[in-house]
Amino acid sequence: MENNLEIVTIDTEIGTEQLTETLTETKVEDESFLNFVTIDVWTLIFTWGNLLILFLLMKKFLFKPVRKMMLDRENEVKELYDNAERSKADAAAIKADYESRLSNAKEEAEQIVKNATRSAALKSEEIIAEAHETASGIIARADKQIEAEKRNAENELKNEVSSLAVSIASKVIEKELDEKKHKELIDSFIEKMGDA
Repeated sequence: MENNLEIVTIDTEIGTEQLTETLTETKVEDESFLNFVTIDVWTLIFTWGNLLILFLLMKKFLFKPVRKMMLDRENEVKELYDNAERSKADAAAIKADYESRLSNAKEEAEQIVKNATRSAALKSEEIIAEAHETASGIIARADKQIEAEKRNAENELKNEVSSLAVSIASKVIEKELDEKKHKELIDSFIEKMGDA
């Protein structure tokens, strides 16, 4: 039995060693698992510290510039919209001014046309009146000229008739009469005939 005990003991020793090794391996695995699963306060503090430092660095070097850039961009867009609204208002004012000027120009054009028409009518009336006056003057001169020509013709006719009458009378009487008296006699005779 002693031999049996020795074998069991040896077996136990060998089994204990294997068990110890197995337990040690399990313990190492458990420790690494526990290290993985358990919360270590220092690791937690360092992690939070790193996170805080990273946040502060990002805030200073990333968030502030990005926020500043976005605010600048927002102000720029707002300014563009304000400029666009001002330009739109200016364009509306210019359009209204243009339309009022166009309306005024149309009214002025109509007034100019009316004035030109009225002026042309007055001018044409003046020209017609002047033409009538000129024509009346020409007619009056022509009448005077005709009257003068008529008198001249009558005087020539009287002279010829008186010369003819004197010559006829002188042939009839065969004596010569005083021409001056004879002319007066014929003129009075012709005037009496003209009145009749």
